[in-house]
This record gives sequence, structure tokens and C-alpha cells, in this order.
Amino acid sequence: MVVGLTGGIGSGKSTVLAHFKALGNIAVYNADVEAKKLMNSSPVIKSKLIHLFGEEAYKNQQLNKVFISSIVFSDREKLMDLNAIVHPEVYNHLNLFIEKNQSKDYVLYENAILFENNSDVFCDYIITVIVNENCRIERVIARDHVSRKEVKERIDNQWLDAKKAILSNYVVINEDLKTLESQIVKIHNNLTKKKPSI
Repeated sequence: MVVGLTGGIGSGKSTVLAHFKALGNIAVYNADVEAKKLMNSSPVIKSKLIHLFGEEAYKNQQLNKVFISSIVFSDREKLMDLNAIVHPEVYNHLNLFIEKNQSKDYVLYENAILFENNSDVFCDYIITVIVNENCRIERVIARDHVSRKEVKERIDNQWLDAKKAILSNYVVINEDLKTLESQIVKIHNNLTKKKPSI
């Protein structure tokens, strides 16, 4: 069983993920982390990104994240081109991960743009994490040391929370730790009851 975990930038998906991990026999796949690893290790991705962005796409054999981010978050077409290169490789990697983890209660698949890039097709259930926009902006500024304008550009490239919520099986409101924990335990208990017996 694959459970998608999504939410806008700064919504606190990593915190939610950590709580789920602590609950038991689940495997976690973080699309963002795995995509970054693949962008540094896959010769296919590397050559395509250099073709798209030029030699500056890599610096000391590592992805030049600052350079690429400065382009894609202000140019929707370039962002789409980037996604078209990276996502197929990530999907292949994810499918192998799911196969390897059949014995787990479920695979928790974290992807910030789960709906935007049609990754919801991999999921049996979907959880969306929601928090007010101002809180999201402050969190990202503190975490990534970027301007408010840059955070807004990233938010504008993602779907609205309300749209994601409608298409989700569960919605987690991430405003305080105590209620967050109780929401997660309840969802986990529901999901483990739904796992088909082998």
C-alpha cells in the first residue's frame, strides 16, 4: 500500500513524516531527497540538465542548486522542462522501492508536488498537510535564508491547499504539536486497518 504525503512548501511535511516514522513498520520515500541524489548520480539526468541549463548546472561534479533554482522558480517553462527530465527517473526508482518494501504496513511517499506532477496515480491514499500561508512563508525564510518574494514565487508554482484537500483522503492541520500528533496517530491506525492481509 502506498500513501502519498503532500503539502505546500513550508507546511511542515518533514515534521509530519518524522511522527509517522516513529509509529512503526512503514517505509519512507522522500521524492525531493531521492530526486536530488539522482540528479547527482544519474548520467542520464546530468547530461540532459547540462544540455538544458549549460555547464553551470553542475559545480565540482555536484548539482548547482542555487543556479538552477534561480532560473526555474521564475520561469515556469524551464521548471516543466526540469521536471520532465527528473521525474521519469524518480518514478523508476520509486517503483523499485515499493517492490522492495511489500512487507511493510505501507510506503509513505512524500512529494511536495504530488498532484502537480500526477504522482498521485502511485497512491492508494493521500494525506495533505495544511498550515496558513504566513506561517509557511516565515518557516521557509528561516530554513532556506531566502526572501519573502522568492518564497511567494515557489508557493505560486504549487496548487492551492484547498484544491489538494478536496482530492485527499486525509487532511492534517499542522498548527500545534499536540493536535498534530493525535491527527497522525488516528490516520496511522486507520491505514493499518486497511492494509490487505496476505
